[in-house]
Amino acid sequence: MSEIGIGILGGGYMGKAHSVAMASVGAVFNTTLRPRLEMICASSSDSAERYRRAYGFARATDDWQTLVNDPLIDAVVIATPQELHRQIAEAALALGKPVFCEKPLGASLEDSAAMVTAARDSGVANMVGFNYIRTPASQYARALIAGGEIGEITWFRGEHTEDFYADPQAPATWRTSGMANGTMGDLAPHMINGALALMGPIARVMAEVETVHKNRPGGKVTNDDHAQMMVRFENGAMGAMYFSRIATGRKMGYAYEITGTKGAIRFDQEDQNALWLYRMADPDAERGFRKILTGPAHPDYEPFCQGPGHGTGYQDQIIIEARDFLRAIETGEAVWPTFRDGHEVNRVIAAGLGSARDQAWKNINDY
Repeated sequence: MSEIGIGILGGGYMGKAHSVAMASVGAVFNTTLRPRLEMICASSSDSAERYRRAYGFARATDDWQTLVNDPLIDAVVIATPQELHRQIAEAALALGKPVFCEKPLGASLEDSAAMVTAARDSGVANMVGFNYIRTPASQYARALIAGGEIGEITWFRGEHTEDFYADPQAPATWRTSGMANGTMGDLAPHMINGALALMGPIARVMAEVETVHKNRPGGKVTNDDHAQMMVRFENGAMGAMYFSRIATGRKMGYAYEITGTKGAIRFDQEDQNALWLYRMADPDAERGFRKILTGPAHPDYEPFCQGPGHGTGYQDQIIIEARDFLRAIETGEAVWPTFRDGHEVNRVIAAGLGSARDQAWKNINDY
């Protein structure tokens, strides 16, 4: 075993999740590389010191360049607002330091393209944080599809729906300002990444994007509340996706349904430890969706728990990501999703926004 010095930029919601993951991953997965929480960076020295004490880092700073350039930092985790992703990643990669960046990759298509180039030129490990597709249930769904268990795929339906802005009187915040913080910038990337993982590349899209509550207490809303998208995958399958932050009653509606010629799959993140599977080969008297509870027989479950049906949680998804990032660093081999995969998600989003603007189908290859 050998230590690796970790620097994390951002100490809030995702900064905490990645700090806990890096502190836990060695024990959970018995990794060869063992993270050392070396330095955390936040927007002020007071908050950085508070996070340092809370998460167990050796040092703290309010200057991202100090963290990136520190010789004891071997790898960087970016959990900052999107506007800072590019400059931090480019600086770290130029020093040959592996980078894990939270989604979406950068604040624009130009940013993510530049980050892909920087990662390619550096030749070091790079990953994007799409955690939901890493649940044991969704990993098993990917395996079923890849193995042909439900036949040729004919249809995909996906959604990422939440209701944290369903109340029209909820006040305006940073989340209601700028397209990068709207539904297409915040929620859509997760399900688009999921669609790409489960179904393969998207060829073209037709989308509508809408701001339902244009004014909120405290200010005008300058980004989108919800969006819908028809898609055609490169494998010929049709599909549709819906993204919303105003979906009343939905708390973590990352859900999909996939129809094939031999069967079908359903999944809902609000019940993340179960996958619903339909097989046409079952006897007529038994044919129907069956609920499969995840357990040690499913990918990445047993390191957390030996009991079938006991379940894994949100933090465990981040720990799995940490394991994959360390594996990419150790082996020198790309581990999905790389910066290029994150850029592919951004291309679909850009095409969707272009479609909504022009009210026309858009080819992904044009972006």
